[in-house]
Amino acid sequence: MKRLVLAIYLLFLLTSCGSSFQGFYNNHKADLGVTSFQVPNFMKSVLSTLSPEIKHSIGNISDLKFIKFDNLNAVKRQSLITEMNAVTNNGYLDVFRKNDPDNTRIISVREAGVVVTDVIIFNSSASQTTAYYLQGNFDPEKIKSFADEDTFNAFSNDVMQHYKMNINPSFNPENQ
Repeated sequence: MKRLVLAIYLLFLLTSCGSSFQGFYNNHKADLGVTSFQVPNFMKSVLSTLSPEIKHSIGNISDLKFIKFDNLNAVKRQSLITEMNAVTNNGYLDVFRKNDPDNTRIISVREAGVVVTDVIIFNSSASQTTAYYLQGNFDPEKIKSFADEDTFNAFSNDVMQHYKMNINPSFNPENQ
């Protein structure tokens, strides 16, 4: 019995230590009620259409992933928060963290010297949970601005609007 408990504990420890945002994204992108996208290299022009205010606040983006969960029950929401904690505990530094029963907001970064290279912005409320992963070269002070709910919401709305405007759901040239 002790061996079984030890084996389960070791398995949990090994899987939680190897957590990444890509793993989190891959594990949940097909969940019911989820909206997700990642911007592949051939669609980098989408990133250049962000509003000047948002581009100024975040800087140079080379990779963007987004995932949004709607209609979560309390258990699933807590599970997502726990998973995101495992991801951000894997080489990230918290710039901002707010853990309230009604709202959990996490902004975690990886740095290379004085430049932020990776950013995770996670926001979870009773009505919805969203997570962004940004890779590029960012000014740390500008990343801190996402702790403000209005800045975060403006960024989310701008990215979603521009992404929807710049995708073509049909790869068939006759359906354009």
